[in-house]
Amino acid sequence: MQPAAGTPRPGPAAAAATATKKKKKMKKAKKIVKQVQPRAEAAAAAAAAAERAAAEQQAAEEEAARRARHLKALSRTSGAERELEELVFGDSLNVEEDELLQCLAGPRRLHASEGKSLQKDSSDSEVENEAKGKFLSKKPAWVDEDDEAEENVDMTHRYRRDFMKSDAEKTLTKKKLKRRLEEQFQRAMGGVPAWADLENRKKSKRTASDSDSDEDDDLLCKTGNFISNSESLPKGILKMRTCLPANQERFANGKLVTVQFHPSAQVVMTAGHDRSVSLFQVDGIRNPRIQSIYLESFPIYKACFSVDGEQVIATGTHHKMFFVYDMMNGSIIPIQKVRGVEERFLRSFEVSPDGSFMLVTGTSGYLHLLSMKTKELISTMKINGRCTASVFTPDSSKIYSYSKEGEVFIWDVRSRKCLHKFEDEGSLEGKCIAVSKNNQYVACGSASGVVNLYTTDVCLKENRPKPVKAIMNLVTSATCVTFNPTTEILAVASRETDEAVKLVHIPSYTVFSNFPVFRRKQIYLAQSMDFSPRSGFFSVANNKGKALLFRLKHYSDF
Repeated sequence: MQPAAGTPRPGPAAAAATATKKKKKMKKAKKIVKQVQPRAEAAAAAAAAAERAAAEQQAAEEEAARRARHLKALSRTSGAERELEELVFGDSLNVEEDELLQCLAGPRRLHASEGKSLQKDSSDSEVENEAKGKFLSKKPAWVDEDDEAEENVDMTHRYRRDFMKSDAEKTLTKKKLKRRLEEQFQRAMGGVPAWADLENRKKSKRTASDSDSDEDDDLLCKTGNFISNSESLPKGILKMRTCLPANQERFANGKLVTVQFHPSAQVVMTAGHDRSVSLFQVDGIRNPRIQSIYLESFPIYKACFSVDGEQVIATGTHHKMFFVYDMMNGSIIPIQKVRGVEERFLRSFEVSPDGSFMLVTGTSGYLHLLSMKTKELISTMKINGRCTASVFTPDSSKIYSYSKEGEVFIWDVRSRKCLHKFEDEGSLEGKCIAVSKNNQYVACGSASGVVNLYTTDVCLKENRPKPVKAIMNLVTSATCVTFNPTTEILAVASRETDEAVKLVHIPSYTVFSNFPVFRRKQIYLAQSMDFSPRSGFFSVANNKGKALLFRLKHYSDF
């Protein structure tokens, strides 16, 4: 648009002044905006904080109201419910409820006056407790007559038939049946176990509590491993595990007459009437077979490792000859006849612990001492009567020979002279003999089943020594006795009846009650027994052709 006619146009100076005024106004407006904006933000933040505080206060009030309603609901109880609770729990219910409500409400602060009277109240409470104990207890609300009546149990049931002592006991009361079960359990365990004897446990707890404080002080002053296993074998229960038979991969076809552990390797040997000698690696899991040899027309009577473990000597049931199996060369050497030994059969023999001698038991009381190196005769000794068993001492310096008449002859190996003779107490016929590895004990087993345990010192001095223990747990002839390498276990067995194997703890001279397993046929007729070199395993050869294997957990090594 063009300005109207006659209107004067502003000059350049006026236009510049106007522009300057506009700029000044804009600057003032920006300053005002900058000053107002932080004030508005601060006001908004204050308003938000006030809203949050109000919301928190409202939530706290609602929580307090909810707790009050909850406590009020807990305190409400109908009349019928309260009567039933008082009948069952007694009059102390109100006190218990008050304590519960007080705990839910929170801890109560004590005033100074209450704190002073606290000691007086504690002394008064003891008097009140004594007074309460004098009151008689409440009578029961009802009495069931069926509870007092004795219920009879039918003893003709197939599960309870074994507990009958006579045919007249067709029914027994529950109390008598319980007593009968306890008696059977005690017979199976060899007495009352410590954990089942309540009186002794209470006494031991009282005595232990008196000495606990002193022992705790001593214990806290020491450092070390306090959870290590005991070095000595405990009596009573023998911790053991039944493994697969040692000859699991090859059972013998017939009676197994010998089982023996290798003196240095983790190997076991078995031999039997099936004319075979087998070697197995012992791991307790698979027991893999290493090797088997077959001796044609030669039923084995006994087999034994040499001391170095490189040879196996085997004698037959009806032969003059015997075989030597050289495991290093893999050759079988027959020894046709020993010059100077006039015997119809060569059966029983022993190898000296030092590996120098082999003692062959002959007929009519003759003992033939051979050289292990050349298998030639060194000397012959003779006892009165017939010799049934012989054994070397651990140092190979003496020989104990057990006669059928129950006499034991002690021979000196170097001079081949009889040093002493003694009578086995009560023996009518000698069967087997063993000497402990530490040369402390001598065990003599007789036909009556009694195994007499002597100390070697007494045997060398007296003609009629008294045994330190007469083991009478076998009812048939004791045919096998052997000590473990640590002289903590004596194994005794009879091949004339099933499960006739007992393990005796030394030096307590008590039988382990958990072996063999009660009412479980496992061993059958035991023919031979042996312990591994460090007592970790125990094996029994039976008439079924099996070498049963047991892991003794007390011993960590093989």
